[in-house]
Amino acid sequence: MRRVGLGLTLCAALAACGQIAPDAHAPDFARRGYAPFSRQDAIAIALREWRLFGEKVNDSPDAPASDVGEDKPERQPGLWQRVGEYWFAGVNATDPEHGWTGKHDGTGTVFPPERDGDYAWSAAFISYVMRIAGAGPAFPYSASHSHYINIAARMARHEATGWSVRAADPAITAPAPGDLLCNGREAARQLHFAQLPAGRYTAHCDIVVGDVGPSWAVIGGNVDDAVTLRHVPHGPDGRVRDGGSYLAVVQVLYAR
Repeated sequence: MRRVGLGLTLCAALAACGQIAPDAHAPDFARRGYAPFSRQDAIAIALREWRLFGEKVNDSPDAPASDVGEDKPERQPGLWQRVGEYWFAGVNATDPEHGWTGKHDGTGTVFPPERDGDYAWSAAFISYVMRIAGAGPAFPYSASHSHYINIAARMARHEATGWSVRAADPAITAPAPGDLLCNGREAARQLHFAQLPAGRYTAHCDIVVGDVGPSWAVIGGNVDDAVTLRHVPHGPDGRVRDGGSYLAVVQVLYAR
């Protein structure tokens, strides 16, 4: 009888048996908001993860990756587990991707290196940074960049409320450190800011971590199968020089 009572108590605490909170995998300091959600913390977390992956810099993203097959950073001991932590803490606990790693699917089965595109973790990385920085329920965590880009666009058009993201046109708006700089991929390369929101599409977002003279330093996940930094040239006003090739600046509405 005592065990039954304990089970009922646990179920009540979770609101209903069999249900799990979306932020169940977040550590207490992030879930309970030990500190305000800040640009400084988000940038520091992104830089920490970049250092963990060896401070890789790639300013020629179209060049072929130097590491292939089992040599990919995301598959190395210590790093495939870290990618697993991006999935586990970044996406919601109710999402099926939360069990993936840098080389395993949700059943723990190793997938071949040539299939890693099916397990792209760049959006999980951004979600992880925002979750650990303390964004709480106001950030639209997702395995797909298009999910939070579209919500940011709806926020900008006053079609949604309550989220901590807002989209701006990169052709006329400069990002700030802590914002996301996003571009379309594959067919979405032809997508423009004025067409947002636009359903589900392939995209990539980096977090801006600093202004280094004539360029923004940005960090993204799953770039060359690692957490990688690159430089995006900007003009005197901070707008990216090739703004037309970017889809959106996602302004993150930090508490400070």
